[in-house]
Amino acid sequence: MAKVTLQSIADKVGVSRMTVSNAFSRPDQLSAELRERILAAATELGYVGPDPAARALARGRTGSVGLLLNEGVSESFADAVSAELLATVADALNAEGLALTLLAPPRGDGFFPARDVAIDAALVYSCNAETAGIGWLEKRQIPMVTIDENVREGVPAVNIDDRAGARAAAQHLLDLGHTRIGILALQDAEKPGPSTDLSLISDSYPMRERMLGWHDALDAAGVTPEVRLAAYRPLVAAEETGRELLASTDVTAVLCFSDLFAVGLLRAAESLGRSVPGDLSIVGFDDNPASSASRPPLTTVRQDIAEKGRTAVGLLVDTLAGRAREAVRLPTTLVVRDSTAPPA
Repeated sequence: MAKVTLQSIADKVGVSRMTVSNAFSRPDQLSAELRERILAAATELGYVGPDPAARALARGRTGSVGLLLNEGVSESFADAVSAELLATVADALNAEGLALTLLAPPRGDGFFPARDVAIDAALVYSCNAETAGIGWLEKRQIPMVTIDENVREGVPAVNIDDRAGARAAAQHLLDLGHTRIGILALQDAEKPGPSTDLSLISDSYPMRERMLGWHDALDAAGVTPEVRLAAYRPLVAAEETGRELLASTDVTAVLCFSDLFAVGLLRAAESLGRSVPGDLSIVGFDDNPASSASRPPLTTVRQDIAEKGRTAVGLLVDTLAGRAREAVRLPTTLVVRDSTAPPA
């Protein structure tokens, strides 16, 4: 069977090829009656629509935006915070007529998504300077917007005010009367080692900013925290490190890198017979749904994940349109629940 083309439809309806093309790509140029006749003829002939590759070539745009990840897709969106960001970004791009393409780390067969996939622009999510793919995006001169990342010269960025949120969390514990305070921080995934080796702390933007915020308050109060590092994965790593922290120190409160870390610490406390908040106060970060569902519900620092995703897409759309934008820093809010109380 011969391939159905725009000319095939034009011949059947008795119009020009350009008129048929307009019915698909510029419907405002035709009357509703004529467009309906053309689409009906296309359906009858089995025409599936303009070839996407040809359309992209003609427009000079693919209509797709990449989301660069530093882990596989299942790992990157295993927690509710990242999953909500993905959903928000996808919906916001769809509203702009753009598709989302996930750019995962390269495979061993030489396929390199950041290098080999056709995209118009890219969102770089929670990566670092060593993340595979950023260099290729820069070489390809792909417009970028970063999320939860260091602000790069000439690259629009969306971050939350991690430092202010962490400062508020630490001050909350100080105001309750805690002076023996621990920190459960994030370890660099590429540097395995003992949880007490602080040279292994993650250099990610959120970790650095949160550590600065905690120390803003603690240093001013003359409090030196007990710091332990836990890997982001496996999820039991935070529980194991938390158990070591509680067993080897006399801390009465702990500031956690994330709500997932805080939930792990809750389990560690339970395994050691420590009640929360009777014997131990715990503060998380993010306001992950797990924070309000835990027992007890977690005091945490809330960030607006959906707003972060929408803002990032807005910056990207403006960048593609040639409109310059500055970096955006979204506020955070301390949410006090039942996991914190004055020291016993």
